[in-house]
Amino acid sequence: MYGGDILAGHSRMRKVPAPRVPAERGLVVEDAASGFCGAVVGFERTYDGDFVRLEDAARTTRLFALREAAFMIDGKRVTLERAVAPKKQESTRSASGSTKVENLRARTARASRIWVEGVHDAALVERVWGHDLRVEGVVVEHLEGLDNLGERLAEFQPGPGRRVGVLVDHLVEGSKESRLTTSLGEHVLVTGHPYIDVWEAVRPKAVGIAAWPKIPRGEDWKTGICRELGWGTPKDGWRHVYGSVSTFRDLEAPLIGAVERLVDFVTEV
Repeated sequence: MYGGDILAGHSRMRKVPAPRVPAERGLVVEDAASGFCGAVVGFERTYDGDFVRLEDAARTTRLFALREAAFMIDGKRVTLERAVAPKKQESTRSASGSTKVENLRARTARASRIWVEGVHDAALVERVWGHDLRVEGVVVEHLEGLDNLGERLAEFQPGPGRRVGVLVDHLVEGSKESRLTTSLGEHVLVTGHPYIDVWEAVRPKAVGIAAWPKIPRGEDWKTGICRELGWGTPKDGWRHVYGSVSTFRDLEAPLIGAVERLVDFVTEV
């Protein structure tokens, strides 16, 4: 009696499939047909299928089709296959560095508010602290200028459970900003940063410069910055600044601290 399939032939006659090897960058292989030996430097996909690009010691590169048993490693036939990049682990931190709340459902907005001077301030706060603010149900609104603060507060009427946190640009002692933000009551907290504009609160490294240029007093700051840096118009400059910010690490410490204090203030029970 014979066991197994007699039509399959003797096991010693069967062709053993070549082992499959991930073609990771830097892996040195030999093309079995041509003898070309080189390191894996890339891949290309064409209508003929997938190809691997090899580079030899003379920096010559050639493309080879990823076919069965078409390559050799240490004298043994192998089948190269495209290496699968490891799945990037999703960050458990928000852009502000806080623990991210998964499957977040927006809560009902609090009565308390955070006010900022302009649209750019609001956009950067949302960019970095947006997740935290949605978790806490805090709405950020822009004042369209600090001169409107008194009128807005009279209309809003802050009180217990109805607090207002105000983020101010260029909040330094003796400035107009400091004079407009004093003696506003226990239910209003004003914080700020020392920079002329919120753009300057973005770290120079984040926007690809060594330092923010000094603009002569009396000249529109954003216009001068864009001229000095070759950014075109202030609208073009804002796109560059905004696109450079992804986490709190792209911002200067005074702005980070100012916003964090406001969030704590308006979410205190």
